[in-house]
Amino acid sequence: MTAPDPTADQAETSYVSVDVLALRFDHDRRAVQLGIGIRATAPFAGRPALPGVLLRRGERLGEAGRRALGKIGVTDPTPAMGQLITFDEPNRDPRGPTLSVALWAVADSTGTADWVPLDTPPALAFDHARIVADCRDLLAGMLWRDLHFTRALTGPVFAAADALDVHASLTGRPADRGNLNRVLAGLPGLTKDGVQVARGRGRPSALWRWQDDAPDGTA
Repeated sequence: MTAPDPTADQAETSYVSVDVLALRFDHDRRAVQLGIGIRATAPFAGRPALPGVLLRRGERLGEAGRRALGKIGVTDPTPAMGQLITFDEPNRDPRGPTLSVALWAVADSTGTADWVPLDTPPALAFDHARIVADCRDLLAGMLWRDLHFTRALTGPVFAAADALDVHASLTGRPADRGNLNRVLAGLPGLTKDGVQVARGRGRPSALWRWQDDAPDGTA
């Protein structure tokens, strides 16, 4: 009996990449930002792109996501991270068929990334512009519902004004302050924690704090 040729189906094999939307809320710019890097190799050498890697044999998605974050200098060993969606356009990579599993991650450090507004990133390599656009809608739907994602993005203590800006960055539209306050009041493990004195002429903003034993699932 002839042994099967392991290269026989090579032309029909797709690789799997893991591409990460590295996020952080910039308090100075009042917006959610996206961490990108410049590709050092072909294809698209010199072009900005999401941090990404090819999935190794036997590697978990989270491990690959941490390797990808390392490309932009974010080296937190346990970043808040989650899976979003898989992109399967066969021609998305000029090197051959490659699936892309998109992950979100919230960065605790700026690393060496170029941090750009999530809603207006520059022209990105591959199909990364589409990945960002499609995933932004998913992230908007997760905000205030997925507590793991929400808590990582807001930090342990945040002002109501921060919540308004995070909402606007992800959804592309302003939130009604009264409605948002009611949403925040209904989240398990989140409590009011005083008032933040506003800078300049701004109005004071309520502070919210996540409890240490707050649930980490879906509200």
